[in-house]
Amino acid sequence: MYPAEIVQPMRDELTAVGFTQCNSAENVSSALSKNGTTLVVVNSVCGCAAANARPGARMSLANDKVPEQLITVFAGVDKEATAEARNQMVPFPPSSPSIALFKDGELVHMLERHHIEGRPAELIAENLKDAYNAHC
Repeated sequence: MYPAEIVQPMRDELTAVGFTQCNSAENVSSALSKNGTTLVVVNSVCGCAAANARPGARMSLANDKVPEQLITVFAGVDKEATAEARNQMVPFPPSSPSIALFKDGELVHMLERHHIEGRPAELIAENLKDAYNAHC
């Protein structure tokens, strides 16, 4: 577990643009049980989350179509919430960071760490915008 004061600025990068921080498995399952579209970001302290995933997720929201609901869990901190989010992302293996789009509770688009690491945030944002345009 990472100390709260270390991860808070990383949480704030997403909550400042409208993401809801989910701290429990119940928060995640409740959010994903709603009809409509939900973007889930599995946040992380790693460099690719800082340079690619969080900025890409933020930039993706500059689009005509966006998910109705934005949630995030923090790997290594929100253990139960992260486990539930990852459980909903099966058949994809756990990875941090990762970004998933759900529609009516069904996984419709997934970016795993290997899709994020080493790719510019702008490319991640464009990938997500394409998914929003198809599913939102």
